[in-house]
Amino acid sequence: MTKRALTAVAMTVALFVAAGCGSDSSSSSSGGSKQNTAAKGLVPPKVPMQTTVGAGEGKLNIIVWAGYAEDGSDDKSVDWVTPFEKATGCQVNAKTGNTSDEMVTLMRTGRYDGVSASGDATLRLIAGGDVAPVNTGLVPNYADIYAGLKNQYWNSAAGKMYGIPHGRGANILMWNPKVVKQAPTSWSAVFDKNSPYKGKITAYDSPIYIADAALYLQKHNPELKITNVYELDQKQFDAAVALLKTQRGNVGQYWSDYTKEQQAFAQGDSVVGTSWQVIANLLGSDKVKVGTTLPSEGSTGWSDTWMIAAKAQHPNCMYKWMNWIVSPKTNAAVAEWFGQAPSNAKACDYTSDKSFCDTFHASDQAYFDKVHYWTTPRTACGDSRGAVCKDYSAWVQAWPEIKG
Repeated sequence: MTKRALTAVAMTVALFVAAGCGSDSSSSSSGGSKQNTAAKGLVPPKVPMQTTVGAGEGKLNIIVWAGYAEDGSDDKSVDWVTPFEKATGCQVNAKTGNTSDEMVTLMRTGRYDGVSASGDATLRLIAGGDVAPVNTGLVPNYADIYAGLKNQYWNSAAGKMYGIPHGRGANILMWNPKVVKQAPTSWSAVFDKNSPYKGKITAYDSPIYIADAALYLQKHNPELKITNVYELDQKQFDAAVALLKTQRGNVGQYWSDYTKEQQAFAQGDSVVGTSWQVIANLLGSDKVKVGTTLPSEGSTGWSDTWMIAAKAQHPNCMYKWMNWIVSPKTNAAVAEWFGQAPSNAKACDYTSDKSFCDTFHASDQAYFDKVHYWTTPRTACGDSRGAVCKDYSAWVQAWPEIKG
């Protein structure tokens, strides 16, 4: 696999907390994961939805994660921007956003037509009136987007879609089979305080990792009654923090840059921990053997959405881009370059690696039903408890205490 700028996929969660999400109830109508299917209680400002798409305005200004708008400058063989420009006349100016917080700030300047927003930014943009609902009828390729990515809590509100799903991925458990002889099936491999791999466990370096601890407790400490790993009251939050402080004694490395974890496993400094499938693939290409699994408890993960600015100066070009970026061939190219499951069901017919979609579980909704996609915690619990949950500022404050 080609080395890529994946640091951005870490999606550092913003410190600024606004709109959040609801409960973890499933919805059979959306085919979505076992989480809420829309932003419960969120009433977006009235922003008009586009009704037609005309000729392109000749220009498009977008904010993207690194690797989402390749124009051949990093690798001449990797270019889906130039064909778009030739086909539409829309010249693309792509600004790389390094964090979700930065993307929100940039969108609020009014200089950009759209953004590839992650789940910890989307609802803030919707609640702030910074983005407009998307007329999916104007995006022909939307019809082929996996049902499990439509009308979900991170990309919809008040019964309207606010973006076009781009791709998704899970945070998986990875291990070195030369050291970890018995393949683990549970996150106990990283949370067991008596782990035989003390000092060689790796964990994701972000306050959002508290959700991973909450997920483990949800399954192993049912008396805590955790129903949503992003909606933790004081008792639940304290339990998750305590678990992570105990884990700290066994952690050899916290990582947010994928190259650091790749190097740690290659050198033997880490032998088990949270990872991404693309990291496992890169290690495999370097002849470093690792095992991976989605543990029995499930996992956290991410999904990104293309959103159009409420006051986009080049709305026609943005609609054309949203349709282009999720077209089968382009979506396949982006997914392979970046390392994630594509959102278009037909994309798998165009991947250069014919086993790619199987590796990333692109069409395996049962797999993604076990993924709790990242979102921003807020005080409103989304259930009968009311506004007693710990918002993200509390998560941020706890994180340095956890790491010590």
